[in-house]
Amino acid sequence: MTLTTLGIDLAKSVFQLHGVDETGQVIIRKKLRRSAVLNTLRKLEPCLVGMEACATAHYWSREISALGHEVKLMPPAYVKPYVKRGKNDMADAEAICEAVTRPTMRFVPVKSAERQGVLVLHRTRDLLMRQRTMLLNAVRGHLAEFGLIAPQGPRKVMEMIARMREGAHAVLPEIARTALLGIGGQLDALARQIHALERQLLTWHRQDAASQRLETVPGVGIITATALEASVPDPSVFRSGRQFAAFAPAELLRRKRPARAHLENGRWLPATAARGWCHVCHPPRRNQPIRDRGMGTISADAQAGAGDYRCYGEQDRKGRMGRAGARRDLSSTGDGVTEHEPQAIRVVHSKL
Repeated sequence: MTLTTLGIDLAKSVFQLHGVDETGQVIIRKKLRRSAVLNTLRKLEPCLVGMEACATAHYWSREISALGHEVKLMPPAYVKPYVKRGKNDMADAEAICEAVTRPTMRFVPVKSAERQGVLVLHRTRDLLMRQRTMLLNAVRGHLAEFGLIAPQGPRKVMEMIARMREGAHAVLPEIARTALLGIGGQLDALARQIHALERQLLTWHRQDAASQRLETVPGVGIITATALEASVPDPSVFRSGRQFAAFAPAELLRRKRPARAHLENGRWLPATAARGWCHVCHPPRRNQPIRDRGMGTISADAQAGAGDYRCYGEQDRKGRMGRAGARRDLSSTGDGVTEHEPQAIRVVHSKL
C-alpha cells in the first residue's frame, strides 16, 4: 500500500493527519506535535497533501512543498460538507483528505512570503488607522466637556492640540491639558508610523508591474492596487470576471461603505449599483411616473411625498431604519405606492 493522499488538520500545537492509498484504504491516522510535522512528512513518499486555507496555512504549504509534496489549500466552507460525524480534529482531517480529491473542488493559491509581508503592511496600517481614529474621537469628546468643539477633520484636531501646546484654551484645567497633550504625542507617533508604512508600500508598488497596471484603473490607488496584487497571487484561478468581482480581500472589506447604500437580500448594495432602482437617492421630476426595475409605477400624487420613503436598510434623518416585509400593496392605504418583489432583486420601501 502506497500513500497517495494526505489530509492535515492544522492547529496551534497538535496536528491531525489522515492518509489513504489510491483505493481509499486508510494508511495513516495519527496526531503530531508541531515540531514533528516536517520530520514525519520528510520520510514519506511525495503525495497530494490537502489543508484548509486558515491561519498559518500558507507557511506550511511552502514548507511542505519544499519536501516534494503537492500541496493544495481549500476554503474551510468547501470542506465542511465532507465531515461525516461530530466535528473534531480526526473527522476534519478525514474530510480534508476526501475533499482535496474532488474534481470540482476550488483551491486557494499559495502566497509567497513576500506577498504575505505586503499584507502585513496593510493590516498594520489598518490597525494604526483605527487606533488613530479612537484617539481623535477621545480628544474631541474630552474637549467638548469644556465647551471646545473641534471642526470636522483630523487636521483640525491636531491644530487644537498644537494650540494647547502653545498655552491656548485657558478654560482647560492643567491636569486635563497634560492628559490631552499625552494623547497628542501618541497621534504624532502614529502619523509617523503610518507614513513609514505607506512609503514601504510605495516602494513595493514601484517594483511590481502588476500593481502598477492596477493603478491605471480609474478609482484605484496605490493602497488598493498593492492590496489586490498581494492578495491574488494567481489571477488564473478565476474562471470569469464575475468570480474575481466576488472575491474581496480582507483589506478591501474593511473600507467604509458608500455614504448611500442599499440592503439587497441581506447584502450591501453600493449606490453606483443601485442607481436607477431607488426613487429616494435619484428622485424623478415632479409628476413624472417612476418605472424603475422592481419598483413598478408610483402615481404623481405619491411623488410629492417621495422624500417620505426610503430603502430598507437606509436610515432617515432621525436614525430610523426602513422596515423589512413581504410583498404588499400600499395603494389600498391611499398612498398610491405599489411595492414589488421580483425574482432577481428585492428592494423594500417603507414609509416613515
